[in-house]
Order: sequence, then structure tokens, then C-alpha cells
Amino acid sequence: MEKHMYNAGLIGNCAYLAHINKNTNVTWLCWPRFDSTFVFGSLLDKEKGGEFSILPEGDYETEQYYLENTNVLCTKVNCEGGQYLITDFAPRFRQYDRYFKPLMLIRKIEPLEGLPKIRVKCEPVCDYGRRKQKARRGSNHIDYAGCEETMRLTTNIPLSYIIDEQYFQLNEAKYLLLSYGDPLEAPLVSTAETFLRNTAEYWRLWIKHSSIAGYFQPYVIRSALALKIHQYEDTGAIIAASTTSLPEHPGSTRNWDYRYCWLRDTYYVLTSLNHIGHFEEMERYFNYVSDISISEGDEFRYQPLYGITGKKKLVEEIMDHLDGYLGDKPVRVGNQAYEHIQNDIYGQVLISLLPLYTDHRFIFSERKDSVRWIESVLNKIERTIDEKDAGIWEFRNMANIHCYSNLFQWAGCNAAEKMALTIGNKDLEEKAKALKERAAAHIESCYDPVRKVYTNAAGSPHLDASTLQLIMMNYLDPASQRAKDHLAALEKELKTPNGLFYRYLHADDFGKPKTTFLICAFWYVEALACVGRLDDAMREFENLMKYCNHLLLFSEDVDEETGSMWGNFPQAYSHVGLMNAAYRIAIKLDRPVFL
Repeated sequence: MEKHMYNAGLIGNCAYLAHINKNTNVTWLCWPRFDSTFVFGSLLDKEKGGEFSILPEGDYETEQYYLENTNVLCTKVNCEGGQYLITDFAPRFRQYDRYFKPLMLIRKIEPLEGLPKIRVKCEPVCDYGRRKQKARRGSNHIDYAGCEETMRLTTNIPLSYIIDEQYFQLNEAKYLLLSYGDPLEAPLVSTAETFLRNTAEYWRLWIKHSSIAGYFQPYVIRSALALKIHQYEDTGAIIAASTTSLPEHPGSTRNWDYRYCWLRDTYYVLTSLNHIGHFEEMERYFNYVSDISISEGDEFRYQPLYGITGKKKLVEEIMDHLDGYLGDKPVRVGNQAYEHIQNDIYGQVLISLLPLYTDHRFIFSERKDSVRWIESVLNKIERTIDEKDAGIWEFRNMANIHCYSNLFQWAGCNAAEKMALTIGNKDLEEKAKALKERAAAHIESCYDPVRKVYTNAAGSPHLDASTLQLIMMNYLDPASQRAKDHLAALEKELKTPNGLFYRYLHADDFGKPKTTFLICAFWYVEALACVGRLDDAMREFENLMKYCNHLLLFSEDVDEETGSMWGNFPQAYSHVGLMNAAYRIAIKLDRPVFL
């Protein structure tokens, strides 16, 4: 079986995300929000998904790379007539004491060698490809109408060449500026160049202000840049991935919409960004969670995920009219997991925001209603601590007392205890301690003394990679024999010959998993480092680096046999795993942190 790769890069500005394929096409772009309909979506249907490509006449080869330490993407095209470069970016920089992040995609095309003949094709669509937008010529622009808002393509390319899809000779730099809603009311060339310079400077300064250790730095930098643009800055929500319905394995029907904010995933993202000294994302997320808490009031529970505006109902629909990625159906919009009971999330919310109370760079007194908020989350833990749930892997028809869920209730109570100590509330402190003991009792009910391992759930024989977290969260002392035995048992059953890691191997609602889950392999690396097997951790980490694409971007899943990338892409979880594992190794190596 041929190795499958995602041959695309990601650009974004914390207001939108776009995928640019090596073939120059914008294969995925949702406007006006992360979770909106796509305006370009050939990733899921080549016919109905529209197109925005800049291709030469005849055969060609491309090379793709990022401007160093930025989210500005370059695609170099070699063709019979010569060579040209496309620079794609989403403008983002400080202006008037706030971030300028318009719904605007800018594409600069410049000749490098010879006089290549090129053709620009721009065909945006509406309503998940059910309708094409209508092109209307203006003086120096083309308006595309038919959706909620008009889109405008402002350019110094003759409009007739674009409308008629005609080849023309590229003899000077050309610009394509596609905007949603408000059109550009400024000079094209100087504005595009200023935005490009300011955007590159913004990203480079962001990286300069990061504290990244000297262990696989280029990979950590790229992961950090990718994670940053998964935050929807308007509300503070952080999404799991920019895509929907990229299958975990061909024919598996495990095709999910990940354009939402999972409270669990966000904990991991914020942890990785905190490790490199970025806290702005956490403060924005605090506001998002606070708003959710207010809307939920004293309701029984949090949902596992919410829309990027805190929307609760994310009703799952199947888009039958779309072919799916490489013809792999179904295409889903929405995610039924919003109905699930997943009881680890309360703990993750508390741990996510713990630094706001324990790190003296933050003034906790600025947080209004701290007592009410902490008490509200602890009450949710108290009401759900003895419940069966769907667990981290969101089983649709299976409920258990999951070890992982109770671990994070334990860890969340641990965090709440520290918060209560900071704000001087003895009652909350005592409540957190009592709940922590109840959670620990459930965790111990998952221990198998014969195999010397914690199983995935009470009374279950199955092993699960998520229980590696028992070691990383210090529930098990990493130096203890119990931690080492637990790791060895998971390693023996779930690790593959190629160094990848299965989530679990038992059948679930969709049969047995056929691909490995990349973050599990990074958890394994972390656990190795924690128990002192540092050489093993470094070897396994270095081995995992080969599973990225040409831009150091990682997918959700990897096929053990072929090394193929599958699942949604790029996957925030995978990049989080990489950053946290690199951080853990760097600490053990005592590598210097570069500020």
C-alpha cells in the first residue's frame, strides 16, 4: 500500500485557517469562522468544493516551505517556462493597541526565472458546496455573491484572464487579495507588501518571546506556531483541528468534525504553550470557560465540547452530497459527542487555569468570583465522581468507571486544593481533599495486581494508552516500581514494532482500531522520561519525527505498516504531544532554554 501524506500547509491569523496544497490550490477555507461552511473545500469534494489555484501551462513540480519562524507559506513552482513563487498568508499584527486579523487571504505571485505562463482559477462555493458563488466584474476587482456576505478578489491581474481562466505571462509580481465582507479600500500592492512584512515580523517576535529548549527546536517552533492559530481569538476557544471528516483509516467511517473546543484538548494545548512561556492564550480561555460556566449556571455537568462561541447543541449531520476525502464517506458536520458524559473534563478545566492562581506573574485577585467558580466545578465533580462515562475516546455505546476520568478528577481536585490555599478558603480546601480521596479509590479499583497494571476501567481486562497519564500526572510516583511495571505492561501490549502506540486494541463501537494515535506515542515518550529511561525516550522521540509531512506538520493518526498519515490534519493533539514530550526530555537533559 502506497504511503499516504497530507501535502498541504496551514496558514491562519486566529480568525480563520486555510490549507494550501502543494499544487497551489486552497483546498480548505471556512469563512467567516472556523466552524462555518467552507468557501473552498476540494479536500472533501473535488467537483463541489470549488478551487483557488495558480498553475502553469504544462507539467510542473513544486516545493513548499514556511518563511522561517512564521505562519507565512511559500510554494515555489518549477515549470517549462521558468520558475515562480507564491507567498500565502493571513494578515496578523498589532495595530491600534489590538490585533489586526481580517478575513483576508493574500497571495503574492512573483517570477523567479524565465517567463512562466500561468492561470489563476478562483471559484468559491457556498453552503458546503451546494452552490457556486456568482462572479461579478468590478473596476479592479471581482465580487463573488450568493452567500451570507459578498467576497471580493482585488488584484492587479487583468480581470478577464481570471474570469475566462486564461493563461498569461508572469513578468512582474502580481497580487490576489481575497476578502470576506468588508472589501479592501486601500492601494493593493503597497498594502499587501506592508501586511506581509508586518505579519512576518509579528510571528518572528512571537517566537522570540518563547522560551524553547534546545532539543529539536525547529519541530517545537513549528508545533507552537500551528497551535497558536487554532485559537479563535474572538472568544478564546481553542479547536482540536481545522478540518472535518478526514478518516482515521480508509473505510473506517471514523470521520469526525473537529472544528470545536474540547475542554480536554484545550488543557493539553495550554500546558504546551505555558511550557514555552505563552500565557495570553490561557487568559483568553479563562474568559471563554467563565462564559460557559455562567451559561451553565449550577447545571449538573459540563459538555465535553462546545462551539467556538460556547454553543451547546452541535447536532451531527451527514453531508450526503459530498464525496468525502478521496471518496471516503461520510462527511459529518457537528459532533454527537456534545451529548456524551465525560467526567474527566472538570479536572482538566481546573488544571488548565491553575497557573492563574499559583504563578505569581498573575494577580489572582483580578479574577472575580473565584470562590463561586471553583466551588461550581468542584460541585460538578462531586455529583459525577461515581458515574460511569464515555471516557476520553468517546465511546458511543459503552460506559465504564474509567481510570483516566477518575485520574483527572483526582488531579482537578489537587489543583482546586492549591487554588483554595491561594485564595485562603479552608472549606474549599477540605472539600477538594475529600473528593481527591474518592477519586483515588476509583482509580485503585482499576488495578490488576496479577499483571501489575492499571486497566482502562474498573472490572475490565483491557489496557489503554491514556493510563500512561497516571505517571505524568504524578498519581504514581515515577520513581516507584509500580509506575515502571505499569509502563512496561502498556509498552508490551500497545507499542508497535515501529515505535507507534495504539490507544487500545479492544473492539469499540466501530470495531478494532486500525491506526495508531500519534499523541499516545508522545505520551509514551513522556512516561519513559518520567521513569528515568531517558535514552529510550530520546530514541522513541527521534523515531516519531519521521511521521510529519514536508512542513513538519503532523496528523492525528498514523498507519503502523505504511507510515501513512490519517485523521484530521494538522491535529492540535499531536503537536501538543510533541511539545510536551520535547519539554520533558529537555528538562531531564538540563538543556538550556532559549528566550
